[in-house]
Amino acid sequence: MRAMVVRADRTPGELAVRDVPAPRAGRGQVVVSIAAAGVNRADLLQRQGRYPSPPGWPKWPGLECAGTVTALGAGVSGVREGDQVCALVGGGAYADAIAVPVDLTLPVPPGLDLIAAGGLMEAACTVWSNLDTAAATPGETLLVHGGAGGIGSMAIQMGKAMGLRVMATAGGPERARWCTDIGADVAIDYRGEDFVTAAQAVGGADVILDVVGAAYLERNLAALATGGRLVVIGLLQGASAPLDLGALMAKRLRVIGTTLRSRPHAQRAAIVAAVGREVWPWIPSKVKPMLHAAIPLEEASRAHDMLVRGGVTGKVVLTT
Repeated sequence: MRAMVVRADRTPGELAVRDVPAPRAGRGQVVVSIAAAGVNRADLLQRQGRYPSPPGWPKWPGLECAGTVTALGAGVSGVREGDQVCALVGGGAYADAIAVPVDLTLPVPPGLDLIAAGGLMEAACTVWSNLDTAAATPGETLLVHGGAGGIGSMAIQMGKAMGLRVMATAGGPERARWCTDIGADVAIDYRGEDFVTAAQAVGGADVILDVVGAAYLERNLAALATGGRLVVIGLLQGASAPLDLGALMAKRLRVIGTTLRSRPHAQRAAIVAAVGREVWPWIPSKVKPMLHAAIPLEEASRAHDMLVRGGVTGKVVLTT
């Protein structure tokens, strides 16, 4: 079968299609013939050699996919060959097929095709697990940084479905308007507006989901309401910054750092099960993947370039 691998010989970091052995279903696993795989910023880091696949997963990129079950391993129940599923994987979705533990899969929600579903699992599991960690409660205010991205667009919709007031930042007036179009109560163009001022005008944010990292730390603390929780889920602009402990103590704030890919299997499976129970019933009436573009697998480099250049609204997926 084909896989989009990261070359490590003459041109490190270059993506290239290679023939690799087809996967076999081990105990508790299913083989999924992939129709579409989501493109995430973690894939760009993996391409740079900074974020390798965890042990046991293929070495090429890809954290999520949707496709059709073609084989069952021993001990698998509740899934049949021919079923359409979404999968949360530790790596290897940039390919024609993958073997994945069955408890990291969910049925494709009714009303979604496999292409749209290819970019669903990573964002849904990331957002749900972090809003759960932050103990977000209906009626609270959620501030989402990067609201026009794949994670951000999912957070806006999921926050509204949970009964939160949602504020979102985005770069440029058109992307800010797009955030309000998909449900944000307030959208802030960070190129010309101050999100701290906007948050303070409504009493502060109770929860912030931040993909920016160090560059926003001080301002995030200022934007939080008393008792607020900052959840750092990305480091687009740095991993290290001074922390004002006085501000933290005075407002009884919490700063939470999380990842999804590196968690133990049991934790990832528990998150997938919770998403199936809590989020899947909202799809697609209240929450749906916002598909920006579907790019052929062999043009994965072009898909990566789209993320690097910016301007993407929602998710980019690779199709086989």
